[in-house]
Amino acid sequence: QVQLVESGGGLVQAGGSLRLSCAVSRSIFSINTMGWYRQAPGKQRELVAAITSGGNINYVDSVKGRFTISRDNAKNTVDLQMNSLKPEDTAVYFCNAERLRMHYWGKGTLVTVSS
Repeated sequence: QVQLVESGGGLVQAGGSLRLSCAVSRSIFSINTMGWYRQAPGKQRELVAAITSGGNINYVDSVKGRFTISRDNAKNTVDLQMNSLKPEDTAVYFCNAERLRMHYWGKGTLVTVSS
């Protein structure tokens, strides 16, 4: 089992920054892929950024150059630094862990970007 707890969401003006953090209940060395997803009202959940145990990173095109995913192996956390935020980034952001072909989800944290 893997428990995930997100934090760091909130309200920010367009152009601002937020940093999301995901606390993981076990060593992230044991997890194949950590990712951040988001779901906007009326839309499907989409992958925003992911980082593998080998350090490979990928981003959805719409956030490239603005968002950065990182992990702290000592703290068992995975962060998402979000800069130059846009109103279309407004969504609930979910942390995801993939381990042994199982996916685990946090409860999400709301990010609202005002124009």
